[in-house]
Amino acid sequence: MAYNSDVDEFQATEYPMLEGKTYLDHGGATIYAKSLIETVSADLISNLYGNPHSASDPAMLSGQLVDETREKTLRFFGADPEHFDLIFVANATAAIKLVMESFKDIGNAAKADDASSDGAFRYFYHVDCHNSVIGVRETTDNNFHCFPSDAEVEEWVDGRGKQARRNRLGLFAYPGQSNMTGRRLPLSWPGRLRRSTHDAHQDTFTLFDAAALATTAPLNNVFADPDSAPDFTALSFYKIFGYPDLGGLIVRKSSGNILRWGRNYFGGGTVEVVVVMGNKPWYEGRKTLHSSLEDGTLPFHSIIALNAEIDTHDRLYGPEPMKRISKHATFLGKKLYDAMSSLVYSTGVPVVKIYNDNPEFLYGNPSLQGATVAFNVRTPQGAYIPYTSVVESLANEKKIFVRAGTLCNPGGIATYLGYDPIHIKKLWEDGHRCSSAATTCSEVLGNRPTGVVRVSLGAMTTMANVDRFIDFLKEEFMSGALGTYDRNRSFPPSYVSDSRPATRTPSVDTTATNYESYRPTAPSRRAPIPIPTAQQTEAIRADFESILSFQQTVEPEVFEVETEKKGLKNLWKSKTRKHSSVSVGA
Repeated sequence: MAYNSDVDEFQATEYPMLEGKTYLDHGGATIYAKSLIETVSADLISNLYGNPHSASDPAMLSGQLVDETREKTLRFFGADPEHFDLIFVANATAAIKLVMESFKDIGNAAKADDASSDGAFRYFYHVDCHNSVIGVRETTDNNFHCFPSDAEVEEWVDGRGKQARRNRLGLFAYPGQSNMTGRRLPLSWPGRLRRSTHDAHQDTFTLFDAAALATTAPLNNVFADPDSAPDFTALSFYKIFGYPDLGGLIVRKSSGNILRWGRNYFGGGTVEVVVVMGNKPWYEGRKTLHSSLEDGTLPFHSIIALNAEIDTHDRLYGPEPMKRISKHATFLGKKLYDAMSSLVYSTGVPVVKIYNDNPEFLYGNPSLQGATVAFNVRTPQGAYIPYTSVVESLANEKKIFVRAGTLCNPGGIATYLGYDPIHIKKLWEDGHRCSSAATTCSEVLGNRPTGVVRVSLGAMTTMANVDRFIDFLKEEFMSGALGTYDRNRSFPPSYVSDSRPATRTPSVDTTATNYESYRPTAPSRRAPIPIPTAQQTEAIRADFESILSFQQTVEPEVFEVETEKKGLKNLWKSKTRKHSSVSVGA
């Protein structure tokens, strides 16, 4: 680990858009350098670029730069162009979809040739996958399996777990880094799967989602040995460089024919000849892998910008920029985790609940953990504070930019927050949706959050940015009874004077099918529960925000009794039906 102090020197000049702001969502998109935009602008003003599918001088210039950028990008990632090819796409999702389309078409062709075949390929994916990877399963006619843990993947790769039958095309997908928690998964699985002699592994390929990993990690170890590398690796360049908005699919050339042979569709620029009329339609695709799969005119201006960005990264961060960025981000990630972990209320309750596996030894080890922290904020009594409407909103007011919600990682959310499929379906029935505006009542149910807050660091993050975020947590949630949050949100007194043990954890029956399973168990085994006074009840009647706060304060049984007793039950139900709109599994 080594902090890159150069960033302190050039952040103001290279990233002026960050002045007065603390940007901590590099996992969504990182920030582009000012000098890059100036370089690209000058290039586009000075040179005439044409459509590469033509033979004019402007077109030839574009084509030459596209080819140069393709090779330069492969070398940037440590992927030898002799063994790997790069297909330019819109984003990582488009890269994943391209692989899916080819595998799906092969399955359909098999079904057409053999009526007894169900036509589907076998799909295996890790629980920590992004939605874009999970979505592939919908094309497999239910021939998919989700690995709920690394341990089950290990068993399957070793041939010890439940295996599918042979003679069927298979695809195994997993992320290099969880986009939720930042934990990094083993790089050894693709090579071990390829070397396996187990019957069920012989026709199984690997799809590696490197979008989150590549943000602050070099990929040299991924591609150093072509025999151990993933067959297909999906990338998003805006997560690495900030600009251009472009994606890529790096393909092992020895595995690439399955994409060329499998896909039925062809677009402009991917064919050498096409027979349009007659009873026997026919076409011949182009010979190189990338030229046969890059449909239509490439975004050549964006690719030219990518060429300039690689040079800019080298200039700002050194001749091996990603190695230096990795050390820098790892250093800051460890500092961030240590500082957040040290925040404790006077009641003994940690201010934040951090979600990860054994974070004590993960943070600081770039092989196991990225510079990302997923967490929720708690009160001194251990109740969870709404992650979007309060934590993210307060941070935004302070010009601190994080991400909150379910992060397009439904498996991670379900695993770390303890939701099973029945719970998630019930939440959906009650109005929770992906990417919809959250409300206080639906962000915390039965003192269990339905999402998280994520802080993700990048190449241009500074120690001052980390310190600013820690100061924010202290100022907003630790100063006074509940900091600014308490003063501004008008909590009922019982919320900050709860006499129950600070470390209590609600017990939830995860096997129940009833919505009551969201609630803590009966309160008889716990300390006395505060009953609202007449004054508090009147405040609840007048202010729905207070109802939400009160609902988190007491046990559900007491809440129902008291609201019904005071004539507030119908008000509560009508309000929650109206405002319920957060997601689990976005």
